[in-house]
Amino acid sequence: MATTKRVFTLRLEDYTYDKIGVLATREHRSMANCIEYILMDYISKIEQEQGEIKPEGESYE
Repeated sequence: MATTKRVFTLRLEDYTYDKIGVLATREHRSMANCIEYILMDYISKIEQEQGEIKPEGESYE
């Protein structure tokens, strides 16, 4: 199955990494999926407060 997800490096403090690991395990998610979920939840909250975030020059439909 092909994916259109981008790959990038993320540096985290050990303590933060370990906490995300605990959350991921509790929710039966991978670390990457847990981080993506947390980011999407944060973006959703910001958009509810401030309106839609529209990256320039990209189509995400």
